[in-house]
Amino acid sequence: SRVRTPAVPQRIAKGAMGGGGDFGKGKGKGKKGKGKGKGKGKQEEKQWAPMTKLGRLVNDGKIQNLEEIYLHSLPIKEPEIIDHFYPPGSLKDEVLKIHPVQKMTSAGQTNRFVCYVLVGDTNGHIGLGSKCAKEVATAIRGGIIAAKLNLIPVRRGFWGNRIGLPHTVPMKVHGKCGSVRCRLIPAPRGSGIVGSPVMKKMMAFAGISDCFTCSCGHTRTTANFAKATFEALKATYGYLTPDLWKPTNHCKSPFQEWSDWLSQSQKAAY
Repeated sequence: SRVRTPAVPQRIAKGAMGGGGDFGKGKGKGKKGKGKGKGKGKQEEKQWAPMTKLGRLVNDGKIQNLEEIYLHSLPIKEPEIIDHFYPPGSLKDEVLKIHPVQKMTSAGQTNRFVCYVLVGDTNGHIGLGSKCAKEVATAIRGGIIAAKLNLIPVRRGFWGNRIGLPHTVPMKVHGKCGSVRCRLIPAPRGSGIVGSPVMKKMMAFAGISDCFTCSCGHTRTTANFAKATFEALKATYGYLTPDLWKPTNHCKSPFQEWSDWLSQSQKAAY
């Protein structure tokens, strides 16, 4: 004899208590959705409102190029300052390394991602930045901003006769970070970059086409290797070579030159 199961009432099957067919657990939400797509998609670009004196001078056209900023060693605190001097697409960026890090808390392990980003215009400017965030996309965005704020000029020179455009580092320079030591040596034209893939990428972003390299330490640590190379490139403007012995024509700092304009426009800016 078969055991017949009682038929489920039609109103309960359709989920009369919640409209979801799960015996009243739907709480009447149905297919309203959670507002996905609201505010996403095409967003209007916000107009840059500079927060620093340097940003106000750049936004108003008082400073014409980056070299004026580097000449007076003015700190760059806003990434929009770099974007102002480079049209979209001219400043390249590339992710060098993404690796997860963990922290032990009372609730368990907390995972985050560290991202190292390289930016450069392949014409004598390079920047290296890092950012740690819970999501990879957030870390990459933060790394690009950090790299732009850390943009430095790279001096280029010749191996022998001064023929054509500068193509290599002007002198032997070295940098170090952690256990990694990195040395850059001038090379004749046509030699290319003699080094690892990370080194070749950084030299290409800096605009150096020929260079011999020498490194020691745990160079498999990409972050320290990139930082050591970055320190070496930064040292190219640290040497006072004989061609720079001419008398220096000192000029006023932009803050001093435009002090009256800054004091007048301060109320309007804020």
